Amino acid sequence: MEITGIITAIIIGIVIGALGRLVIPGRQHLPIWLTIVIGIVAALIGTAIAGVFGVADTRGIDWIELAIQIALAALGVSVAEGLYGKRKD
Repeated sequence: MEITGIITAIIIGIVIGALGRLVIPGRQHLPIWLTIVIGIVAALIGTAIAGVFGVADTRGIDWIELAIQIALAALGVSVAEGLYGKRKD
């Protein structure tokens, strides 16, 4: 992964975090900074997973890579909400 790929993953990660949060039903009580961090991590891991499966570099929009990233972000938001919610109560 090149530096431009990392920077792109971070920028996309911010969007991915928001999308991951929208996929989870109900209201989340996570701070926005945590959602962004989860999105960035999900984007980086999703890019790596897509690379392993050979679907990271395709023509046009990498829909499979994007779906992996959103799924990981939704999972991350769900886990963080469970942990954060328990800590707050």
